[in-house]
Amino acid sequence: MPRKILVTSALPYANGSIHLGHLVEYIQTDIWVRFQKMRGNTCHYVCADDTHGTPIMLRAEKEGITPEQLIARVWQEHYDDFAAFHIEFDNYGSTNSAENKECAQSIYRTLKANGLIEVRSIEQYYDPVKNMFLPDRFIKGECPKCHAKDQYGDNCEVCGAAYAPTDLINPFSAVSGAAPVLRNSDHYFFKLSSPSCQKFLREWTVGKLTKEPPLQIEAANKMQEWLGTEGWTDSDEHKLSDWDISRDAPYFGFEIPDAPGKYFYVWLDAPVGYMGSFKQLCAKTGISFDDYWKQGSDTELYHFIGKDILYFHALFWPAMLQHAGFRTPTKLFAHGFLTVNGEKMSKSRGTFITARSYVDHIKNTEYLRYYYAAKLNGSMEDLDLNLEDFVAKVNSDLIGKYINIASRCAGFLTKFFDGKLIFPNSKRLHDGAISSGQLVSESFEARDYARALRDIMAIADRINVEIAATAPWTLAKDEAQREALHDICSRALHGFYVLSILLRPVLPALTSRVARELFDMSRDFTWDDLAALPTHINSYQHLATRLDPKLIEAMVAANQESLKPMTESHSETRHAEHQQHAISPIAETISIDDFSKIDLRVAHIVNAEHVEGAEKLLKLTLDIGEEKPRTVFAGIKSAYDPEKLKGRMTVMVANLAPRKMKFGLSEGMVLAASGEAPGLFVLSPDDGAQPGMRIK
Repeated sequence: MPRKILVTSALPYANGSIHLGHLVEYIQTDIWVRFQKMRGNTCHYVCADDTHGTPIMLRAEKEGITPEQLIARVWQEHYDDFAAFHIEFDNYGSTNSAENKECAQSIYRTLKANGLIEVRSIEQYYDPVKNMFLPDRFIKGECPKCHAKDQYGDNCEVCGAAYAPTDLINPFSAVSGAAPVLRNSDHYFFKLSSPSCQKFLREWTVGKLTKEPPLQIEAANKMQEWLGTEGWTDSDEHKLSDWDISRDAPYFGFEIPDAPGKYFYVWLDAPVGYMGSFKQLCAKTGISFDDYWKQGSDTELYHFIGKDILYFHALFWPAMLQHAGFRTPTKLFAHGFLTVNGEKMSKSRGTFITARSYVDHIKNTEYLRYYYAAKLNGSMEDLDLNLEDFVAKVNSDLIGKYINIASRCAGFLTKFFDGKLIFPNSKRLHDGAISSGQLVSESFEARDYARALRDIMAIADRINVEIAATAPWTLAKDEAQREALHDICSRALHGFYVLSILLRPVLPALTSRVARELFDMSRDFTWDDLAALPTHINSYQHLATRLDPKLIEAMVAANQESLKPMTESHSETRHAEHQQHAISPIAETISIDDFSKIDLRVAHIVNAEHVEGAEKLLKLTLDIGEEKPRTVFAGIKSAYDPEKLKGRMTVMVANLAPRKMKFGLSEGMVLAASGEAPGLFVLSPDDGAQPGMRIK
């Protein structure tokens, strides 16, 4: 039976343009949705602009327009950018819709009726000039830790310290520049600290309430760090704090029912936007909203998100849904951040690239879809867009392997055989196509697009090797070799047909041309087409050109040239825009002699496994070229599935004194990087490094 699936991506904030970092998520989601639809499943993909909050209100005021005018303009810009990259939503809405307001207020009323809303007076900074309470990011001052000037009210971008706005030295409003004053105000809280919420989240995050765990193992481990393990008590150090869900006027958002001058915090109605957007789709198509959202629903619900908003989606959101009478997500799929050329996106280097800038310079957006897919493996690891590798990958795989098959062989079929294809061994070709489809479909389903494309390109390699070996251009010169020519070109074009079907989720526009123009179909490919053998082709038309490195250079240069001084001194960290990470201050200088005391060695991870009873540790068995492998207990459980570590190369401190631990003797330390944002990143040497090599 076909599956019934609802898919969402995180909502882009309506205070900026879509950039290449955002596109990682939407391309990843779109590929998965297209694959499901090709398989014959009922799959709906909805999203919306996230439109509420103080930044929207202030930007509109600065531009001399209403917030509604601003978000309407940005909505169209976002929609057009997504369309340019072939992101195909079934509905793209706005969190400022009537449907979203209805859903948000309904959820709030149910939580309140269940005793999970509490009103408390809190003290916060108030701008006496603008007559408004200030969110943390709209208060600036001197960092209380390192004394850097002009830092935000929640964390320092110089030393990375986190603190309360009241800790700032000489604070000022980022809106008016005035010195803020402390005032009391009644705020509304969702009682996450309640026993029912705590118990539910501890069980739901580890999959005790669902058929399958709703979180990736790295995400589940991170949740356990926040929540603690079973056996918690009211005084448990991991007990969640209640969530402040209100903001004071003036504020652009939905007013809280029966609370004049109080508005829902943007993060309350943003995820509810999934429901609001789906309600719009239901109204247009007659789909039953309750079938997908009612508690106990057996349909599938998947959220694709960045790892920076995991906290909201894995704790606040499911707790809200559960206690308001709605179903919880089947799974959350979190992905990592985008880096460019191994570094965070940078305006000064021209690598903070908008979707529109890419379209203007490169034009072919499927090249980026392919490159991202070749890097995405379904994990929370960061993805690097290496611009030189991007050019090489596109030209090698898409042009040199895939397109090359049709461009070299199709002409012979139309010139000598009127475009007809023959298959003396049709069963072998049919079985091979079905087998390839099964292999690739497993990878697409698991969101391991990198593995899917490796397997697809391995097929292309085999076809190209056979073409090179039989040399149809030579056969074509000899009339006595017509049968051999017909055979190799037919099999090559069948291979191209199969590759096109397998690549359709990634390259929807290109493969649509292949289906309609070359194979004379009146529709796009479906997965079932793998079972059919094409019988005829039309004349081959040029399908794609090589990617010119000069286009990349021009795009980077244009982004550097368009760099202007920052005119806005405030912003909220929202969704996939959270690409910039503060770094810790550099440690005190040491001598070369100090460094030489540390013996760093390349290590091969022979085995990796969970440690029973340990919240943060994995047990690693490391080969560093010695007679006997070493055991190291590493605190990386929150970031890695042990199965994905096996076979990797890493770096370890080999001369660290062994440490006796509760779970055994740890004989060294592996190296990993981390920052203020969630995530640990185990270091790996370059290809060719061997176990035991010393790092100098």
